[in-house]
Amino acid sequence: MPFFKRDPTKKLKKAYGQKLEAAMHAMHRGDIRENAKLVVEAEAIKVEIDALEAAANDKGSE
Repeated sequence: MPFFKRDPTKKLKKAYGQKLEAAMHAMHRGDIRENAKLVVEAEAIKVEIDALEAAANDKGSE
């Protein structure tokens, strides 16, 4: 029953937002290397989110 099923992307979306916020703070501090590292990590999380959402959309259309 999907009523109690948790959204698998919820944690990832939160982590993605936190990484982007940390990257913004690093940029404001002038730490360009830290900013770049955090942006790369955030983009990796975004790829996971997109993959999960695509899989959910494919499963839902069947």
